[in-house]
Amino acid sequence: MRRAYLAGPDVFLPHAAQFAQAKIALCARYGLLGLHPFNPDLDLSLPPEGLWRRIFTDNLALMESADVIIANLTPFRGASADAGTLVELGFCAGRGKPCFGYSNSAEDFAPRARAQMAVVPDGWAVEDFGLPDNLMIAGFLSAPLTRPRVSLPFDALEVFEACLQAASPQLTT
Repeated sequence: MRRAYLAGPDVFLPHAAQFAQAKIALCARYGLLGLHPFNPDLDLSLPPEGLWRRIFTDNLALMESADVIIANLTPFRGASADAGTLVELGFCAGRGKPCFGYSNSAEDFAPRARAQMAVVPDGWAVEDFGLPDNLMIAGFLSAPLTRPRVSLPFDALEVFEACLQAASPQLTT
């Protein structure tokens, strides 16, 4: 069974444990072992220095053991995907692992960036290639980013499952 690292800021959801289990169960339906970074056994009493290093090393070990990455690239706290998720995507791409991504946002990157700039003007150019996010993200994906026609809530699982369906043929060969 191929192992899929499930990257994304999902660990910050108030129902992160249940969400992780739901994603792992969907992966199993598609013949994948889902490796979610949410760790219910993490010792949250560790001092901050020890805690963040533990999370980092645990996630690194999961990524190393994975055959593929499936990244939640839904915009998070800004116009683009979560910074940590993007590091994980680059890490896996750099190791030649197939990279798949999804977003629950139907809106392209440029309009999101322009809306943010309307609040905090900076005068910088905005790339507008009609892509769901920055061109470097699109370039690393093994298939086009899976996204809905109409934006869905961050924790909706329909687009994640559609991404699994789209990735399946490439993962079973």
